[in-house]
Amino acid sequence: MTFSDETARALTARALTAQTDGRVPGLAAGVARTGRLEWFHGIGTIDLDSPGDSPDEDTQYAVASNSKTFTAVAVMALRDEGRLDLDDTVEQHLGDSSHARVTIRQLLSHTSGMQREPVGDVFDTMVMPSREALLAGWSDAERVGRPHDRWHYSNLGYAVLGEIIARLDGCPWPEAIRRRILDPLEMARTGTTASGRRAKGYYVPPFADVPIEEPVLDAGALDPAGGLLSTPTDLARWGGFVADPLEEVLSPDTLEEMCQPQVVADTTGWTFAWGLGLQLVRHEGRTWVGHTGGWPGSITGVFTERSSATTGLILMNNSAPVPPAAVAIELGTIAIEREPVAATPWEPGEHVPGELAPLLGHWYSEGTHHVLSVRRGSLEARIAGQPKEAPPSIFEPDGTDRFRTVSGRERGEVLRVRRDAKGAVSHLNWATYRFTREPMAFGAWL
Repeated sequence: MTFSDETARALTARALTAQTDGRVPGLAAGVARTGRLEWFHGIGTIDLDSPGDSPDEDTQYAVASNSKTFTAVAVMALRDEGRLDLDDTVEQHLGDSSHARVTIRQLLSHTSGMQREPVGDVFDTMVMPSREALLAGWSDAERVGRPHDRWHYSNLGYAVLGEIIARLDGCPWPEAIRRRILDPLEMARTGTTASGRRAKGYYVPPFADVPIEEPVLDAGALDPAGGLLSTPTDLARWGGFVADPLEEVLSPDTLEEMCQPQVVADTTGWTFAWGLGLQLVRHEGRTWVGHTGGWPGSITGVFTERSSATTGLILMNNSAPVPPAAVAIELGTIAIEREPVAATPWEPGEHVPGELAPLLGHWYSEGTHHVLSVRRGSLEARIAGQPKEAPPSIFEPDGTDRFRTVSGRERGEVLRVRRDAKGAVSHLNWATYRFTREPMAFGAWL
């Protein structure tokens, strides 16, 4: 599909506001569905020496910390392959460490308490460490907070995750990411080396309107935290993957696991949390999954609303423009509200399994009304009156008169069917709570 002219005008207006408010020499904005750009607009120029050379869909920007999402996917794939555990400690994979029990899970979610950057004041010297220097400095770095006490962003942590990937895959991190992710997703213009059209980076001083060209830096051992370059077209593909993962790269169940909040980063508004390598932002009743990135001369944001497979992205070649997450998410929101994804038509099922028929209908527990039903042969449970967009609990058989909750409320818990002396269903126990056909007080059956 292609968005209507009216929607395109609204999106263009939002992008123009970001470009003017952020004083961005060359801004690239896009909205994708299912991995394909449906709208794109480039404003300004990617090179002040070539006025009018506007960004296009194939222009590279340094995407900076968006690189962390690729590192996180590689770590989760290694977990699924049985080559690491999320609760493994750094020293299990990299040898001696003065920091006890820093786990992979903590590094993914920025809850390790480790300092933000590698030792050596790297953003003062603007010289990034080599792999050897990074590891030599790991034990000298400070643990500035207690583990799991609060969210504290750490590029150092992601550089260490990249080294773990490199050790386990037997090749440098960029090679592992290309083999595991970029090649299968056909993201040919994404990598640590610039190629083709690239937006020059600038800094626009606050009290003047003459941009200053930023230096081109080698991220070195910080590549896993922020070293990738990419294009709007490739990032649209990445957003499509976040919405609906390619099994060859990562299991959909594992991507869903990455989207579960591990820590609230915004403890005042509770609108910003962190999963396993992914930022989770609540905006107008929707959850957006993705990341921002900041590097000298390049600020980026890529966020996906998974249920509609809608991705908003913004790439800006100014070190200090407008906040990228807000713009990317607002672009995506405009698209969802003006061009909603068509609902999936209802389709009739083929049969109701005989063992499920006696379980269907109305049940009560703790005074709350629940409804059990069958959809496509599977047992589902909903709280009566819950919003239709709220997911049901879904069960799978797990033995005689026994079901396991595989998604939704009480995921992982067991539903047991209880029978009377004649073999008829008398009640249910779900997560041990008693469910009866009529509302009952606790202990009424004793």
